[in-house]
Amino acid sequence: MLHYHIVTMKKKIAVIGSGFSGLTASATLARDGHEVHVFEKNSAIGGRARQIREQGFLFDMGPSWYWMPEVFEMYFNKFGYTLSDLYNLKKLDPGFRVIYGKNDVLDIPENFEDLCELFESIEKGSASKLRRFMNEAEYKYKVGINDLVYMPGLKISELIRPDLIKGVFKLQVFSSFSKHVRKYFKDPRLIALMEFPVLFLGAKPQDTPALYSLMNYAGLKLGTFYPMGGFGKIIDALQKVCEDNGVFFHTSEPVRSLEILGNQVVHVLANGNSMNVDGVIGAADYHHIEQKLLPEEYRNYSEKYWSKKTFAPSSLIFYLGLNKKVDKLIHHNLFFDESLDEHAIEIYDTKVWPAKPLFYACVPSKTDAEVAPAGSENIFLLMPIAVGLEDTEEMREKYYQIIMNRLEEYVGSDLKSHVVYKKSFCVNDFVSEYNSYKGNAYGLANTLSQTANLKPSLQNKKLSNLFYSGQLTVPGPGVPPSIISGQVAARQLTKQLIKR
Repeated sequence: MLHYHIVTMKKKIAVIGSGFSGLTASATLARDGHEVHVFEKNSAIGGRARQIREQGFLFDMGPSWYWMPEVFEMYFNKFGYTLSDLYNLKKLDPGFRVIYGKNDVLDIPENFEDLCELFESIEKGSASKLRRFMNEAEYKYKVGINDLVYMPGLKISELIRPDLIKGVFKLQVFSSFSKHVRKYFKDPRLIALMEFPVLFLGAKPQDTPALYSLMNYAGLKLGTFYPMGGFGKIIDALQKVCEDNGVFFHTSEPVRSLEILGNQVVHVLANGNSMNVDGVIGAADYHHIEQKLLPEEYRNYSEKYWSKKTFAPSSLIFYLGLNKKVDKLIHHNLFFDESLDEHAIEIYDTKVWPAKPLFYACVPSKTDAEVAPAGSENIFLLMPIAVGLEDTEEMREKYYQIIMNRLEEYVGSDLKSHVVYKKSFCVNDFVSEYNSYKGNAYGLANTLSQTANLKPSLQNKKLSNLFYSGQLTVPGPGVPPSIISGQVAARQLTKQLIKR
């Protein structure tokens, strides 16, 4: 759990990047008594959670799945707020839909007992197995999300605790997620359903530790939520907390370099303007900060190091506004009508554009009238792809046609002629908008060799007042981990400043 320090001497802190981790780091440091300045290269804050407003449509540009609500609640509680003070959170029922074929669809109910009945109807005996699976996953979730993810990952001794050693086998850090699922379930539809959450972690199920069945507990037991008005409402809430605590924002101000004196960053140069600083949080892309803003001798890692890391996928995204309503789709729709294994191999092993891609269709206008004009539909389409692929308009259009043809076949009606707004976002955009390494969308994959202390260090090992946060360091990819990452980085910087 986080413990805050009272700072008697105000220090000037620069935070690079205004995504989830940058905002939570900023408010935490400001509440500790520091003068905090956030530098954002884009014209609006929010990082990947910015929004597009066009022709009466409101699109979330990035995150769309709201899991682990207590992580958000705990953060806002530290500043005297409850979630209901800041935005309206709605629990979805069904949580999401999995489409295995035109007439083979599973709606995942909000109620866990209903989910058990659904499993039993598919595979005899699986209801009791699901309960056992979730009991194990609940233990991992409570230890992982309430404890382990708040550790800075700076020393192996953080993990050498009697309670953790006693429960290490229950945590299943060294077991394969894929094998773990197959010990419980045989039906390929149930296996695909259980394996899908690890796609958020950026690795194949067989390369992901079984520890991350905690994601199944989060999504299938705790449920799927939606902030009315979209994820931009969360950014608004995080910004409010920052401003309430005196944080200063500098938008359209990309940081160009960091000036070093001795073993400390002393100046931040943004658009030619220099600011004296006592500390820095690097909440933008870790690789970009090291390779572009720091002299080589002050970097934690070489280009060779980064090239060997396993990254979570990039994505091809389409933001579509339709001038009609669409039947047979709910808020979250996962199209698993092709092979998950084959698509995963194309993402992580062969690193090619997929032959038969899986994709995800989010239709928030099914829940929220604010995001589309009356009688219209807001559709967000996402296809995960390998990082670093050649990204051309021709390739984007090819996959737009593939995905839309499958979508039209499933819903049984014409969609393409009803598209009145269309925008795509892919590898090149992740690089230009977020300085994202190889255009990754989700950060560093949570493989066994990239978990906990084996991730890139939260602390610059050569500069005492530079710390990193976000999806390329602890605790990992995803919105809740990023919210936690900013708090952990801020805590470590505060500890360092107190020593001076």
